[in-house]
Amino acid sequence: MSSYTERELEIKAVIDNLIHTATNYDVETLEDIYHNELQVYMLGTTGELQVANKGTFTSLFSQKRDAGDPPMNTWSEFHNIDVKNDSAHVLLSRKNDLSGTPMKLHLSIDLHKSADRWQVIREVIFLFPEITYNTESNNHSENTHV
Repeated sequence: MSSYTERELEIKAVIDNLIHTATNYDVETLEDIYHNELQVYMLGTTGELQVANKGTFTSLFSQKRDAGDPPMNTWSEFHNIDVKNDSAHVLLSRKNDLSGTPMKLHLSIDLHKSADRWQVIREVIFLFPEITYNTESNNHSENTHV
């Protein structure tokens, strides 16, 4: 595992907070993490593309919270963090069942810094069936850095 720069650690902390916040359906905090112009592109297992804005995407978490769903898996594996000025990009893998089916996700997340805080402005999510998905054994974080 390579070491992170100070700026990369700052971005990693934002993404770790996003994961914690989303997996616990803390919609109020998600409102602060997600930029008002958030766009989420989710490519499903059969090639279907779903596009969501901030309101649509956060409503998924509201629905799970309101239904009393248990917290989602927090497993993550960071592949790359790139920070340049007020922009950042993160590549990571996750495991969760936000769609109702256990999935492995590969994410490309763009962040923008304004008013002294980082916000997620774009997420591109690629879904893959997770055959060996198990919330007990997979509920951890891998911190690899390429």
